[in-house]
Amino acid sequence: MSTRNRRRIERLENGNCNRKQPAADYLWVQGATREAHLWARNHTKTWNEHWQEEGRPGPYESFPRWPYLADLFELFSLERIIWIEKSRDMMVSWACVAYLTLEAMKVPRRGVLFQTQKEEKVKQLIKYAKVLYEKQDARIKKAYPLLKPLKMQSDLSLEFLHGGKITGIPGGADQIRSYHPWGYLNDESSFQPDAGECYNEALSAVKGKIIFNSSAGPGWYADARRDITRNVED
Repeated sequence: MSTRNRRRIERLENGNCNRKQPAADYLWVQGATREAHLWARNHTKTWNEHWQEEGRPGPYESFPRWPYLADLFELFSLERIIWIEKSRDMMVSWACVAYLTLEAMKVPRRGVLFQTQKEEKVKQLIKYAKVLYEKQDARIKKAYPLLKPLKMQSDLSLEFLHGGKITGIPGGADQIRSYHPWGYLNDESSFQPDAGECYNEALSAVKGKIIFNSSAGPGWYADARRDITRNVED
């Protein structure tokens, strides 16, 4: 295969649908999106609806340079199944969303599923993904365009022109069965009564990353994290 053809294939695989993009911009985009942690920290912004109450300068800010976030993003790349116990205000849900959003944005036809107990909460996670897309550098958005403008997309999905897609679903193992995504995020797993069944469904349906993320709470997730097996009667 010639060098020219190989480069054309690489551009298609990376979702660069605009063939007129200058070579310098193409190379810059590849560097900016090479690692999820660097992309999240340097090339996009998060959204904080409580920014006034917290005395922040504005609602949009870059990811903080907290050392554990770098470790968390590295863990995402190393393990297929990741279980996280967190406390609030650590931005772990933001980090999970950022990692999976970048994957859906960069890789053609890569599907990602977000699941929480209630539909309103999963809409918030989809909004996280949309903010991360909207607030990134224009050169990155040009390289990875959307199927249609953000304001025209569903509250429960984010779709890219190359077929990559993020979909949000409410709690329930039966909700997963009609999907076969590459990546799956189950957020606040301790508060989903059937989180264990969701995990079993994810094992068969998801071909790539599986992330369970939750603050502390009793139930299946707490037991599973500690290898505790209980009888049905318990």
